[in-house]
Amino acid sequence: MTDLIYNHITARIPGTQDHLLINLYGLLYKEITASSLVKIDVEGNILAKPDTDYSINKSGYVIHGAIHKARPDVGCIIHTHTRAGMAVAAMKCGLLPMSQTSIRFEGHISYHDYEGPAVDLAERERLVADLGPHDALVLRNHGLLTCGPTIQQAFNTMYQLEMSCRGQVDAMAARTELTMPARTYWRIPRTSISPARADLMACWNGPRCCGCSRPRAKAQAIRPITISVHGG
Repeated sequence: MTDLIYNHITARIPGTQDHLLINLYGLLYKEITASSLVKIDVEGNILAKPDTDYSINKSGYVIHGAIHKARPDVGCIIHTHTRAGMAVAAMKCGLLPMSQTSIRFEGHISYHDYEGPAVDLAERERLVADLGPHDALVLRNHGLLTCGPTIQQAFNTMYQLEMSCRGQVDAMAARTELTMPARTYWRIPRTSISPARADLMACWNGPRCCGCSRPRAKAQAIRPITISVHGG
């Protein structure tokens, strides 16, 4: 799930509210060690760093610092740019509850519209508001973000979200009729399903997918995909 020297992982330093550890901007993830981490505050001020010319990625504290500041319950934040994550982030329908793994996110994931590279401090309030109380966020046309009280929980959530995205992309690429699990077995309150998500939207311009009932533009030599929603 790494992206060369890009993306960020932050962890709150135990016993503090405003001090974080973040990876250096310039090291591959396989090169990062505990001694190469940078100590910063939530505003991005460097408090301690290794003796190197590398610094930190501004987006790291714009995004992560805002969440750590607004959510004292969050001990770790992980942000990725994976192929599957970016693909789902570009789909209008977002993450679909089409597998046991992805169902866990229904009603527990949020979305933030793309505003360009995350370097504008003014975006922080909107990002925090969009995340809300959830631990998973799809950054539209960008990537994925997860958080949790511990590093282990943030990683587990990211792993499950990444697997959900991969499964969705693979299933849609199969170009065959898909089924959706009956809502009876989702094990989540109906009230957590937003009206916009209950009527699954089209996620690409062409034949219907996701069960969308809207008129779609015709595509040449492409077999339509439909998803049957059973139950509920």
